[in-house]
This record gives sequence, structure tokens and C-alpha cells, in this order.
Amino acid sequence: MSKTILITGAGSGFGKMAALALLARGHHVIATTETEAQATALREEHPALVVEKLDITTSDVAKVREWDIDVLVNNAGAGQTGPLADVPMDRVRHLFEVNVFGTLAITQEVLKGMVPKGSGRIIIMSSIAGVLSAPTFGPYAMTKFALEAMGKALRGEMAGLGVDVTLLNPGPYNTGFNDRMAQSMWEWFGDTSLSHEASETFKMIGDFVTTDQMDPTEVSDRIVELVEAQTTTENNFVPANLLELVPKL
Repeated sequence: MSKTILITGAGSGFGKMAALALLARGHHVIATTETEAQATALREEHPALVVEKLDITTSDVAKVREWDIDVLVNNAGAGQTGPLADVPMDRVRHLFEVNVFGTLAITQEVLKGMVPKGSGRIIIMSSIAGVLSAPTFGPYAMTKFALEAMGKALRGEMAGLGVDVTLLNPGPYNTGFNDRMAQSMWEWFGDTSLSHEASETFKMIGDFVTTDQMDPTEVSDRIVELVEAQTTTENNFVPANLLELVPKL
């Protein structure tokens, strides 16, 4: 059965791949991007795709009132690395605005349509960083741990109202997101930072995380499966044995 699916952060990476895969399977997909420039580029590249500019940190979220959404894929997110002793607070606040507050804001708007009709699904893009943290990845992991709390609470709250809530936890996949995030700390971290003596260790960690990343098609395929599934589990690790692999990654 065809569904109407709203995907945030669909200008690239998992969101874009999932939007195209779901469209090919006959679903009505509303692919949203943070900026109008991203929306224009996506429309030109894929004319068959419905594309809307929707910044989840602004009043754009009110646009969802115009759509009857069956599934919300909360994919939009920002990344930032850096030691917690030094990371600029404005960067941490931005992470929470996008990854946590923005995700909750659009989820609340979509639920206003789902709860009255007693059906729907919310998919929240968490991460392996939602259950494990590591040096320099603290800022990002903090937001993903918050999403884990949000998703688990919401799943219980919505269970009796006909709305399913599930979390997706990918490992390191080669979309470019992890590479940009690993490099982000070097925009401000330097010799005057409190943690500067550990800089070589921090570089090694960043290199480790961004080496031998996996094929992102595996994640977009899992999004398609979650959209179409009759039921879901609370967490969905990709690959399924991710927790066993983490010490080796």
C-alpha cells in the first residue's frame, strides 16, 4: 500500500537515498531540505520527487499541517566533534537545536495529524553514538543520547494511540557526514585549547572512525523496511551486529 512519507534532511546522504528508493517503490515522498538552494538542486536532479524547503529549527515546521503524513523519517541532523573542555558552546547549542529540539518540534507537528486518525509511524535517526560515546565525539553523542530518551519515551506514550515510534542506529557509513564531522573540530581547536596536548590522539580517533566506512545503501534499505513494516522494534542497529563490531571498527 502506498504511503505518504515525509523525510527531513533529504538533500544528501541517507535521506536522499531513502527518498529515491521509496519513490521507486510507489510511495508519495515529500523530501525536505534545510535551504532553498538544496531544494532547487534536488528538484533539478530528480524532477519526479516532491521537494520542499523545511528547516526544522524554524517556523517551517508548520508546513506539515498541510500534509496527511503516514510516516515521518526524522533524518535531518548536524555533526560536531571536539573535546568537551574546549568545544565552543554555540556549536553545542546548534547541535541540540537541530538534532534534538528541531526533531522534537517537527515530530510534535506531525503527531497532531497522526494521533486523531489513530495511525502513523515516527522513525528517528539515532546512531551508534546514541548508545556509546568516545573522546571528541561527546558533543554529537550527547544529542543522540537525548534522541534515544525521546524515542523510547515517545514509543511508550504513543503505543496505545496507534502511532508507532522506532529508532534507527547506523554505524559509520560513507555518506561524507562522518568525514565532515571529524574535521569540524579543527576549525577552532588549536595550541591554546586546554586539551591541545592530546591533539595527536584526537586526530587518530578521527582517522579511525572515518576509515573503511560502509556502503550507505544498507541504511537506506533499512529505512525502506521500517517504513513498510507491520511492526518495529525499539532500536534498529545497522548492521544488525553493530554492537559486536564496534570494538573492531
